[in-house]
Amino acid sequence: MTTGRPPATPLDWRTPALVMAAACVIATVGFGARSIFGLFLEPMTAARGWGRETFALALAIQNLVWGASLPVAGALSDRFGPSRVLAAGAVVYALGIRAMAHTENPALLQMTAGVLVGVGVAFTAFTIALAAMAKVVGPERRSLTLGLGTAAGSFGQVVFSPLGQGFIDAYGWQAALVSLSASVLVIAPLALLLPSPAKGAGAAKPGAAEPEQSLAAAVREAMGHRGYGLLAAGFFVCGFHVAFITVHFPAYVRDLGLPASAGAGAIAVIGLFNIVGSLAAGAAGQRWSRKYGLSSIYTLRAVAITALMLAPKTITVIYLFSAVMGVLWLSTVPLTTGIVGRIFGLRHLGTLFGFVFLSHQLGSFLGVWLGGRLYDATGSYDGIWWAGVVFGLAAALIHLPIDDRPIARYRPAVPVGSGAGPG
Repeated sequence: MTTGRPPATPLDWRTPALVMAAACVIATVGFGARSIFGLFLEPMTAARGWGRETFALALAIQNLVWGASLPVAGALSDRFGPSRVLAAGAVVYALGIRAMAHTENPALLQMTAGVLVGVGVAFTAFTIALAAMAKVVGPERRSLTLGLGTAAGSFGQVVFSPLGQGFIDAYGWQAALVSLSASVLVIAPLALLLPSPAKGAGAAKPGAAEPEQSLAAAVREAMGHRGYGLLAAGFFVCGFHVAFITVHFPAYVRDLGLPASAGAGAIAVIGLFNIVGSLAAGAAGQRWSRKYGLSSIYTLRAVAITALMLAPKTITVIYLFSAVMGVLWLSTVPLTTGIVGRIFGLRHLGTLFGFVFLSHQLGSFLGVWLGGRLYDATGSYDGIWWAGVVFGLAAALIHLPIDDRPIARYRPAVPVGSGAGPG
């Protein structure tokens, strides 16, 4: 007598719950570590006698290398599974941060903080963990799951920001970087809990089979899709906003005459409220239009930055801005990832989202580098803030014409009420 169940496999112990838990911790550590580099801008440049553009350029290169490497990391993860990619990335990540602590030459800083850490961040990216999570749940829970993974990354920002500033205050910025490098190594053993691409826990679901398609064909198809291009253009603005604030906001707060702890606290507040925003965006993406959700997020970002520029610069205003921006911070990720997965399916999600993320990192490069360049030239960040307002409004308009329906070969297989949302 048969039960209708598939035969047990050695990987059955990698349950969806275990995969999601491991992926969330990976996202927490990887995202948390890279989110606090801005805390080192002021003490490191003061100790080395550098201008802010020197540090900003290294972090801008980091974002660019991260973006350029992520499609490669995503393709390797789709092909061979995320475990090897994440473990190798953790080692490179740790080496880059450790070398950064002892770098005295600006050119070497670009190699350590820029290239090495950039590759490490790409190969430990929480987007790889998100792709693993998306493959172990059904479509009815996918958007909410992506929101959960994004929120886990934000929790890392909440934890690492006060810890990082505390280590800097107590032991100095070099010792803090050494400790930070050690922390990212925890990603390597956790990566072993994630599934292979072929036998992932929960990967085989009734009705979930997708048409076979080569990676090259998937990339060509995406590049020819107008909505994919518009989504990438909008994500450029997300990178511009997030990277500039992550790197320069603590120094901006200090420039206002507020204590360093206020800058670290602002980054932590952003992370805390981003948990709420990410979960809310994931849940909203199950019910309502994701593209209209993205348009609303970018509009609200422009409003929030305008309010910051016009309001008196007190700690209360800084924390209020951080809370609002936190809600809007990475709420773009589950919606953007969800649109890519809905249009093109999950088979090559890591790779296709990687190319969209490359656009995000081009925006990150511009935001980080231009912030340092304008500050050294004018002694103020005001110009970059107002540029963020203009870009936010442009991104709000860019998302409106996106056709986010599944491509033709998927449309008959999309069940009514699957949670894909109305667009």
